[in-house]
Amino acid sequence: MALGALIIKEKLGTSDEETVEQIRENPYLQYFLGISEYSDKAPFEASMMVHFRKRLNLEIIGRINEQIVKRSIESKQEGQGQGQEEEKEKEEEPPNQGKLLLDATVAPADIRYPTDINLLNQARVVTEKIVDALYEQVKAQLPKKPRTYRLQARTAYLAITKQRQTKGKKLRKAIRQQLGYVRRNLGHIDSLVSAGALLTELSKHLYRSLLVVSEVFRQQQWMYDQRCHRIEARIVSLTQPHVRPIVRGKAGTPVEFGAKLSVSCVDGKVFLDHLSWDNFNESGDLQHQVELFKSRFGHYPEAVYFDQIYRTRSNRAYCRNLGIRITAPPLGRPVPDDLAVIRKQSLEDAKIRNHIEGKFGQAKRRFGLDCVMTKLANTSETAIAINFLVMNLESLLKRLVFFGFSLLMFCWQLFLLPFEKQLFSFSSLSWLFSGRQSKWVRPPLDNPLLCKDSGFP
Repeated sequence: MALGALIIKEKLGTSDEETVEQIRENPYLQYFLGISEYSDKAPFEASMMVHFRKRLNLEIIGRINEQIVKRSIESKQEGQGQGQEEEKEKEEEPPNQGKLLLDATVAPADIRYPTDINLLNQARVVTEKIVDALYEQVKAQLPKKPRTYRLQARTAYLAITKQRQTKGKKLRKAIRQQLGYVRRNLGHIDSLVSAGALLTELSKHLYRSLLVVSEVFRQQQWMYDQRCHRIEARIVSLTQPHVRPIVRGKAGTPVEFGAKLSVSCVDGKVFLDHLSWDNFNESGDLQHQVELFKSRFGHYPEAVYFDQIYRTRSNRAYCRNLGIRITAPPLGRPVPDDLAVIRKQSLEDAKIRNHIEGKFGQAKRRFGLDCVMTKLANTSETAIAINFLVMNLESLLKRLVFFGFSLLMFCWQLFLLPFEKQLFSFSSLSWLFSGRQSKWVRPPLDNPLLCKDSGFP
C-alpha cells in the first residue's frame, strides 16, 4: 500500500492530502492498492505519506526499479530459442551489446531564492522566538527581559529590501546591522542558559533551528569579514539546511538549489545511479555506471553516449580496455580524410544522446522533478527516486498497450476481415436480386462487377 500510494501521488501530481482524497473516492485506485472492496473511508491519514517516504528509502526504490526493468527484459527474451540460450551459457564472457546513455541534472528544491540579507533576517526572527521561550523558564530569576530591538531590526530590513537595486556599501551596511542583531540574540540565549534555562525544554523544531542559525551566523560572519560570497557547505535555507547551491553554468539557471543526480538510460529505462546534495563532477561516475550496467544486464555496453565533461583520459582508457565505443573524437590532430566521417558519427551520437535529455524534460515537465516539494533530505530522495520509477512504469505501460493493440489488429485481419468481406458480398447480391433497389441508391462500390452489371456508372 505504501509504494502504491507514492506511485499514485507522483502519477497524478497531487499533494498528500489530495492523494488520500483521490484514493477515498476512486474504487480503481483502491483496487490498485490491493483493497478487496470499495470503502468511502480513507485507508490512512495524509500524514502517513511522510512515513511511507521515510520507510521506502532511496536504496529500496532503486532495487524495485531494477527488478521491474529486469522482468521486462526477461519477458522480451522469452521468444528466443533454447539453442541461443545454450550458446550464451557456453560463452565465457558475453559480447558487448546495448547502448548506455549518461548525463547529470539537478532536482531543484522548493525554497525561496537565497540572499544574505533574507537569511540573516530569518535567523534573527528565529533567535527572537528562542529568547522568548527561554525567558519564560527563568522569569522569576530575571524580572527584566533581554532587549532584542526587534522593531528596529524589522524596520532596517524593510528599508533595504523595498529598494529596487541594493548594491555596494548600502547592502554591506544592512548585512552588518543584521549580523549585529543576530549576535546580540545569541548572546542573550547564552545568558539565559547560564541563568538556568534549559535548551531541552525547547520544542524539537526550535532546537533544530538554533543549531542551524548558529551555523548560518558563522558562515555569514566569515563571508562578511573576507568580503566574499563562497564558503564550504553553505546553507541557503533555514528550513532545509541540507540543500546546497549547485553551479550549473547554464544561461537560464547558472545556479540551482537542490540535489544533483547522475542518471543512466538504457532502452528507454532510467536508473538513478548517484544522488548527492553537494556538488560533484559527474565524470567520476562513468566507470561505476558501466559496472552497474554489467551487474544489471550481464554484459558491458557496446557504446556509451555522454557529453564533453565525461571525456577524460581515465574514462577513455577504461572504455578502450573493455572494448566500449565512446562518443568522443580521438585525441590529437585529426586526419583530414577522416574529418567527414568523424563529424557524421558525432552527429549520429548526438541524436541518440538526446533521448536522455528528453527523459529529463519528461521528469521535470510531466512529473515533479522540477520542484521537489518535500522538506526532509531522506523524503526528498525518495520522492526523486519515485519519479524515475513512475517514468519506467509508464514506459512499460505504453509498450503493453501498443502490443495489445497490435495483437488485436492482427487477429482482426486474420479472422474477422475475411468473414466481413464475405458477409458484405452476400448482402450486396441479395440487395441486387431482390427487386427492391431504387434509382437514387447506389450499390456498394467495393465490388466493381456489381457496379458494371447493375448499370450504374
